[in-house]
Amino acid sequence: MMKKYFWTLIVGLLSVGQVSAVDKNAPNVLFIMVDDLRPELGAYGKTVIKSPNIDKLANEGVMFTNAYVNVPVCGASRASMMTGLRPNKKRFRTFYARADEDAENAKTLFGYLTEQGYHTQSMGKIMHDAGDSVSQWSIAPWKSSSIGGMGHRNYVLEENIARFGRVKKGPPFESADVEDNAYFDGMIADHAIEALSDAKSLDQPFFMAVGFVKPHLPFNAPKRYWDLYNERDIELADNPFQPTNAPVRAVHGWGELRKFDGIPKKPKLVSDDMARKLIHGYYASVSYVDAQVGKVLGELDALGLSDNTIVFLLGDHGWSLGEHGLWAKHSPFDHATKTPLIVRLPSQKENPAATGAAHGLVEFVDIFPTILELTKQPKLDQLQGSSFVAQIRDPKAPGKTAVFPRYQLAEVIKTEDYALTEWYGKQGKMLARMLYDHRVDPEETHNVAEEPEYSDVVEDLHNQLVAMMESR
Repeated sequence: MMKKYFWTLIVGLLSVGQVSAVDKNAPNVLFIMVDDLRPELGAYGKTVIKSPNIDKLANEGVMFTNAYVNVPVCGASRASMMTGLRPNKKRFRTFYARADEDAENAKTLFGYLTEQGYHTQSMGKIMHDAGDSVSQWSIAPWKSSSIGGMGHRNYVLEENIARFGRVKKGPPFESADVEDNAYFDGMIADHAIEALSDAKSLDQPFFMAVGFVKPHLPFNAPKRYWDLYNERDIELADNPFQPTNAPVRAVHGWGELRKFDGIPKKPKLVSDDMARKLIHGYYASVSYVDAQVGKVLGELDALGLSDNTIVFLLGDHGWSLGEHGLWAKHSPFDHATKTPLIVRLPSQKENPAATGAAHGLVEFVDIFPTILELTKQPKLDQLQGSSFVAQIRDPKAPGKTAVFPRYQLAEVIKTEDYALTEWYGKQGKMLARMLYDHRVDPEETHNVAEEPEYSDVVEDLHNQLVAMMESR
């Protein structure tokens, strides 16, 4: 496998300019990203979910319980994270946003590490568009969706392929009695295992990014993972309604799901039976991905690479499973903007006292500077986040006082106690707002923005939000 990568590696190194000499004993980074992942995992207290491998990783490292993306949509979230730049009204807005177009002069995390002398490679879904900043990797990114002409929806049952083809969206879920690598994420895990074996022989540290595509729609997973759950026992969201006093702008039509066969096209709730099937499919997809994560981490151990490899595992954003009547990301609510983040240092694997849950706030523009500090690489002036290494070293250390997601016209500030969202028009006029008191309303069911007792809170958060908007 190394031979077929040789010339691609040389071309990649030449394309990013001068390569610095990095200490060959510098730590490796295994960066695992999971699409549309909620903190719906055993380690996060959601015991209905079967996620033993991710739970084990969390127990061996630091699990962040208040980690927020900066924009809850695939392309924009990934481009912001990989450049360390915040989204704004003109940059990183949509699912097809690209770093090399929205911030063409910015360095990416992987491009910068390549320049420092790291071997960098990507497999699966890391950047939303595989061509985004492609020359900054050491070797060309690998995507399972290119195998055998298979479309990105990845149905394997013949009835779905015959009826809907490889591209047209069919049902929002599929359960096939097949091996794990019949679906994309099993292929991605297989490729990652090969790549780790090859990387072991490199005379340089590596940054390996592995992007799993489930539990993104459609919720397709091998039958064995569906069989882990009894659909009759699945509980529906207990707040399937818009928050009281919430502005109309907080509502959206979850069009991503409506495009699939069997989902009502009109703006109404799905039936309870369909809701349970969707949640069942989501759970099965999470367990399927968890198994693939276990395979990759197992290979890391088997190769003896865990002793010098930092592991990151995270989602690119969350996903609503009927909460507020929504079935998507694309919103300022916590279910869309909060996602798992787990970091394991080599030293933590053998030192349980240095592990635990970090409850301090972090946001995803902080990931780039954090990895630079952990790998002892030079700082980069473009970065707008700040390192959270202190929390990795000591989970009880404080986090940020506030984090700042945004989506389309919605600007958000989240603190330890509150979440304020304000919508702004093109001329800068505020159109609507909502405030949730997470101390008493963590599920964000009652908008208190206009209640007199919260006026001082609203003013303070508004001023912080405006200052952030003006700075980015």
